[in-house]
Amino acid sequence: MAQTFKVSANKRYILKDNQPFFWMGDTAWELFHVLDRESATYYFSKRASQGFTLIQAVALAEMDGLNLPNAYGEKPLIDNDPTKPNEAYFKHVDFIIDKAAEYDLTIGFLPTWGDKISKERWGKGPEIFNIENAKIYGKWIANRYKNRKNIIWILGGDRNPRAGTNDVEIWRSMAAGMAEAAGNDNLMMTFHPQPNHEGSSEWFHNDEWFDFNMFQTGHCRDNNVYDKIKGSYDRLPTKPTVDGEPIYEDHPVCFNANEFGSTNAYDVRKSLYLDLFAGAFGCTYGCHDIWQMYSPNREGVNGPHVFWQQALDLPAAKQVKLIKRLMESRPMLERIPDQSIVLENNLSAYERIQATRGNDYLFVYTALGKSMTINLGKILGNQLVGYWFNPKNGDVKDLGIFENKGTKQFTPPTSGYGQDWVLILDDASKKYPKP
Repeated sequence: MAQTFKVSANKRYILKDNQPFFWMGDTAWELFHVLDRESATYYFSKRASQGFTLIQAVALAEMDGLNLPNAYGEKPLIDNDPTKPNEAYFKHVDFIIDKAAEYDLTIGFLPTWGDKISKERWGKGPEIFNIENAKIYGKWIANRYKNRKNIIWILGGDRNPRAGTNDVEIWRSMAAGMAEAAGNDNLMMTFHPQPNHEGSSEWFHNDEWFDFNMFQTGHCRDNNVYDKIKGSYDRLPTKPTVDGEPIYEDHPVCFNANEFGSTNAYDVRKSLYLDLFAGAFGCTYGCHDIWQMYSPNREGVNGPHVFWQQALDLPAAKQVKLIKRLMESRPMLERIPDQSIVLENNLSAYERIQATRGNDYLFVYTALGKSMTINLGKILGNQLVGYWFNPKNGDVKDLGIFENKGTKQFTPPTSGYGQDWVLILDDASKKYPKP
């Protein structure tokens, strides 16, 4: 049996080989379409060393992926017919998925970008899928890769099903074909939408194939991602939730660099920590220069600044390992969002304070390094040991030991724009190591 991923017993997290799996994703949408084998290997080696665990990539890619050939001159389909995949193209996909496995990286695998079903908002298409051929293609691609152990499937591809069309039925047909090919091996599957209020749950929450909810919160600063994640977290039946495309590093803010400039590492950190502490089981990093694999011989989309090889070392890309280190330092599967921990719990996105806890530990993220008043007694333990964790560099500052009762004010070492901190409080008897 190839399937190694499943939803945890409490329906909040994902397990890999029955162990907690921390989704630390990167959006490398054009990976299969653009990179040759040497470049893909270099990319994986860098991302694995930086703490990433999952790479989101698309078989039928966004940037005219049907008509522009891959690095070896191959197109994915014969005559743009989804029932006639090109073996040579998918041999290259095979190599990349298997190479990812060598670096212990999971592929968040999109069978197609959504403009092949709906060109709404942008996309070159052409629209090639219907209910019949979507099932055939879904069955074919799932059958080809069902024995790979490093795949989580993502339908959708940056498109919301259009009202008044059969888009939903087409996606369901593709999912049905994939499930049929898998047989007794259940596939871990979700759907990648454009920004909306409820994520992919808006259309598919009760579908049997739909294992977890995915959002896209897009490329503007200071959106209320925490409200969206919490709404999904509370929805019944309970399913895990994740933001599959938050604000990217080095991206034009709101697609308007002239007025708002480009995003920075702080924008990215803030989005990822708010995601996680609001109840997401993992988080996804993205970089504007990398999703499109920008290079000297490729026309850039929306003004990329550096080639993808240099962008691999942008600041936030090197800080995600600190997120992973923190989240894996305490029992993950029991962690829940809990804003009752903080008295100042209704602040705007710009200055947000967000809290999460396990049974015997808690984390509180303060976006501007603002002081906070903590309701103690929310976790187990007569005494607590405290730390400040710096998301920029991983430094840890001791706060000492104190009684776990009443309220207590905590003031971060620095404050202001870009001065984000995480407060850590542990049951002292557990003797958890510093993260």
